[in-house]
Amino acid sequence: MPERRTVALVTLGCARNEVDSEELAGRLAADGWELVEDASDADVAVVNTCGFVEAAKKDSVDALLEANDLKDHGRTQAVVAVGCMAERYGKDLAEALPEADGVLGFDDYADISDRLQTILNGGIHASHTPRDRRKLLPISPAERQAAPDVALPGHAQDTAPEDLPDGLAPASGPRAPLRRRLDTSPVASVKLASGCDRRCSFCAIPSFRGSFISRRPSDVLGETRWLAEQGVKEVMLVSENNTSYGKDLGDIRLLETLLPELAAVDGIERVRVSYLQPAEMRPGLIDVLTSTENVVPYFDLSFQHSAPGVLRAMRRFGDTERFLELLDTIRAKAPTAGVRSNFIVGFPGETEEDFKELERFLTAARLDAIGVFGYSDEEGTEAVGYEGKLDADTIAERLAHLSRLAEELTAQRAEERIGDTVRVLVETVDDEDGAVGRAEHQAPETDGQVIFTESAGLAPGRIVEAKVVGTEGVDLVVELLDGVEEAGR
Repeated sequence: MPERRTVALVTLGCARNEVDSEELAGRLAADGWELVEDASDADVAVVNTCGFVEAAKKDSVDALLEANDLKDHGRTQAVVAVGCMAERYGKDLAEALPEADGVLGFDDYADISDRLQTILNGGIHASHTPRDRRKLLPISPAERQAAPDVALPGHAQDTAPEDLPDGLAPASGPRAPLRRRLDTSPVASVKLASGCDRRCSFCAIPSFRGSFISRRPSDVLGETRWLAEQGVKEVMLVSENNTSYGKDLGDIRLLETLLPELAAVDGIERVRVSYLQPAEMRPGLIDVLTSTENVVPYFDLSFQHSAPGVLRAMRRFGDTERFLELLDTIRAKAPTAGVRSNFIVGFPGETEEDFKELERFLTAARLDAIGVFGYSDEEGTEAVGYEGKLDADTIAERLAHLSRLAEELTAQRAEERIGDTVRVLVETVDDEDGAVGRAEHQAPETDGQVIFTESAGLAPGRIVEAKVVGTEGVDLVVELLDGVEEAGR
């Protein structure tokens, strides 16, 4: 009888990392590892790190140190770093953080079971040397699908073993990535693509995630069908840039074709698209997002700023008026559409007038959710070498001011929904918090939630219609409509 091997995955960062963790879980489960929730119950704790901004990197380091403490008074024998921070820094992270028994990059994912076994046995797997992953795929998008093997987390590149355990993908053919769900939520993310071809001057993500490459529609559909079989009701499509989907497959409008097919998958009640670039929005995509049954009218638009001078320095496009026109176009087709965005304040060269222009945009935009970040240098990016850097006190002052404004504006936007009827996906029901869910304009974990005044008869995964009767900040308080049965198919 094989020796029992246990592993826990601790995931930080974005929804893309959550998908990657479930892929790692799938590979490990297929090779006989037992997955446990609590790192203290695991032989190996695998921390899927985030390498996006300083705060996220600090959280990743803290998580690794916390997991390392378990080695003194628990079952845990090894702590391993994977994910973006591990990929981005490799050997440097291993040297700076000797508490990690291994630092594995994306190239190690296909052999994750062997890597962990080696480390668990006391062996050493050399940490990888970081490299610019944009150089691993051809410059021409049309040539990328036929490129030689390049590690792409979330993309199928090898043949799945036969006789997989229950609850383990793939459900339809050998090309689907191995995946094991790590929770029982009625919501799951599906990776649409990897990498990014944009060259925003503040962003390092393309250097360690690589150039943009789409997953094939059949793979996305197959994984969605498998998730539906696992009880998932809502899928959220994630990538670094969903509006570019299909450009390397010969059809930049492929998302418009794929969305209705995903929405028609038996058991799926909602399809949500995240990570949209304003400069790449097109009329046909807006039409599909606002008029397709079971595709929610939700727009996660990466504005970042609205002052044209700052946007050009960021190597981005648009301005206040163009962005407001885009929002008007969306709301003319779907008046209650959800819109969220993130913004950077204190970018090098940002003047007081630029900051006021951003305030003007936010005040007029009526966004449902707003993320605000203070600029900080990210090594390896163009903006590091920019002149006109603002001092830390000015950045902190602008960040605090805009954060307060964003809180007020999003609360006002929530209040505008009082009296509306909303379709709510119930996510949790318990004695302490009652029933909590999300309306169509709210994405998981980022955009607020819906709180029911009564929870009788509600269960996770059920979609119901309710009336908004109040708000708590960005959260909505709702009453279940009398006599309304489940609102799904």
